[in-house]
Amino acid sequence: MNNMKLNVSDVLKRGYAIAVFWVVGVMGLGECEAYGKDKPNIIWLMAEDIGADLECYGMEGVETPNLNRLAEEGARFTSVYCPSPICSPNRSAMMVGVDQTEFGAQHHRSNRNVPLPAPYKPMTHWLREAGYTNIIGSNLVMSKGGKIDCNFKTKMLGEYDGVKQFGLFDKRLEYTEADQPFFNQIQLVVTHRGDWWNEVRNKAPSPVLLDEIDLPPYYADTPEVRADWATYLDTIEYMDGEVGLLMDELESKGMDSNTVVIFIGDNGRCNLRGKGYLYEPGIRVPMIVWGPGIIEAGTVVEELVSVTDITASILNLAGAEIPEYMTARPVFGVENPEFREYVRSARDIWDEIDDCSRSIVADGFKYIRNYMPEVPWDAGQAYLDLNRPAVHVMRELDRNGRLSEEERVFFQERKPKEELYDLKSDPHEMRNLAKDPVYSEVLMRMRGYEEKWLAEHRDYGLEDLGRREVEEALAAYQVRDVLQKEYPEVWKQLEAGELVKTKAFMKKHGKKKM
Repeated sequence: MNNMKLNVSDVLKRGYAIAVFWVVGVMGLGECEAYGKDKPNIIWLMAEDIGADLECYGMEGVETPNLNRLAEEGARFTSVYCPSPICSPNRSAMMVGVDQTEFGAQHHRSNRNVPLPAPYKPMTHWLREAGYTNIIGSNLVMSKGGKIDCNFKTKMLGEYDGVKQFGLFDKRLEYTEADQPFFNQIQLVVTHRGDWWNEVRNKAPSPVLLDEIDLPPYYADTPEVRADWATYLDTIEYMDGEVGLLMDELESKGMDSNTVVIFIGDNGRCNLRGKGYLYEPGIRVPMIVWGPGIIEAGTVVEELVSVTDITASILNLAGAEIPEYMTARPVFGVENPEFREYVRSARDIWDEIDDCSRSIVADGFKYIRNYMPEVPWDAGQAYLDLNRPAVHVMRELDRNGRLSEEERVFFQERKPKEELYDLKSDPHEMRNLAKDPVYSEVLMRMRGYEEKWLAEHRDYGLEDLGRREVEEALAAYQVRDVLQKEYPEVWKQLEAGELVKTKAFMKKHGKKKM
């Protein structure tokens, strides 16, 4: 993170806001009519580990004026879901335009040396075929924004044939006029848990105030939990400043009138019931699409969208071929967006935890089928121990009988086999309706969606159920063991709910990446 000082001092000066708006009946761009003969440049911004926790989504305490501006001038989507609540499976799905369970990429950080099976190819292959220059990262953001993190064999730069060549991108960090039309994918890492969180908060000109935030009902309201939540919002404000810098660069180069900018979260927030889980904070993410002349300003779309639909939308904008295997469909840049009847998501192996759950969102309800109900939500995962202060604080409160019924849900010894939630009346998913006879017809309908999906698609995560092998010698697992045995004072800080810098320990003691 060699540009940390530059970003903390400069980025935070740009207090702006995040928003996400959507377009109904925008003009079609199959022949790029909005830009005359020129194909549009496309910039895809992926903020790591954030839910729909932006000012324009109504999140209390946070200010995100840059993203607010994009939303006001573009489109905000309110019902965008990830096929996986974990980064690498979800990124794999977005790169291919197909749910990760259909091509064997469902387990976190798996198959890194295994080529994509035929006929699947990464999105950037099809963009190259359409004449695009593929660019990864930017000098303007923390850590240069070059994360790829796909569960199939890739190389950052170079050609791609899927047999001997596995390159996804053509160049790094900067686009020029000669690169047009270009596709630039940029990762915004600051919102991912990291050693920089405390520094971001300490250097913020106006840190988020603890008494201005609104915690979900399943969080214990303690000073430690509030401080962690506020720091998360501080990183969102920092990230918003980065978006401002990126937009300034686009405008200064005179390319803003011929560029579409897409902003999303790569999966849900890294906190209780968030990243890694099939609840709203884990799979529902913000999405903004901005593009002068193509995206109608200030539109909000509530229809169901999968993040894989972005892939098809980008190929459509580029005039590229949308392959037959792609289950995604364009949802912007077309006159008649193909919104979804339902969206499906999947949780599978995450580090040393073997679990298997599937979810369906449709008709204002969420259905979850837990194939391994014996695995609790709090399964003692090392990643959670190192990165989620609220878990430590609430475990102690639970041991002392001081959690409310809603706060204790995450710490139950087993999961139910089925879950059903009314997302309109119960947005925090606190009341499981699966056994309520009043909702028996809804339950049957949601089961039907899942059975329909299974009848039409392959699910490698269900095929290997009961025959899986997990790796326990992972970095977080090793570091937790070292901290408990050799650095008990640091472990006590974690148990007390403090944000602790663990990167140095990861480098020294972690043999495998998280």
